[in-house]
Amino acid sequence: MAEPTRTSARGRPVATSHAAIEQAAFRLFSERGFAATTLDDIARETGVGRRTLFRYYQSKNDIPWGQFDRTLDHFRALLDEQPADLPVHEAVHRAVVEFNRFPADAHPPHRERMRLILTTPELEAHSVLRYAEWRQVIAEHVAARTGARPDDLVPQVAGHVSLAISLSAYDAWLGRPDAGAGELLELIDAAMAALRSYLDG
Repeated sequence: MAEPTRTSARGRPVATSHAAIEQAAFRLFSERGFAATTLDDIARETGVGRRTLFRYYQSKNDIPWGQFDRTLDHFRALLDEQPADLPVHEAVHRAVVEFNRFPADAHPPHRERMRLILTTPELEAHSVLRYAEWRQVIAEHVAARTGARPDDLVPQVAGHVSLAISLSAYDAWLGRPDAGAGELLELIDAAMAALRSYLDG
């Protein structure tokens, strides 16, 4: 006999993927707030045990960031795909824009995810760690393209400036309730042009 399918406290099928756990967690974050939602709440919502939940995410703070290691791998691939004869500032520019291209039907929506990350005080310390990892991807690429070391000044500046520009574009985008994903890319594309003053020449 097949084992009967377990369901969550709300009658939903048991979560068996990162995506399903994220969707359940974001429902609770929306209803209760991030701070008031516990891992036990999320486990009950998805119908899995707390131990199982930890196999997907090490902490509640990791959930809004999704599968961040895979996201960084994708970012590295985008940078590596840039033509070797492309100026380094243009390669970083193009990769950062493409990195922020998300499907319109993403669930949870990208706007909801980023609003939570950028406006939740409880996530600030964790976000600092994530931002450092993101910056390092750029620093390593710039270093490889320029013959520098990743901890040299120019690669580090490239990472810091790219992050600051991207976050500024997100602030502007989130401040426009009716702005779509295309407008986010336009904002990042326009803002990333400023990086040339640091890397060009």
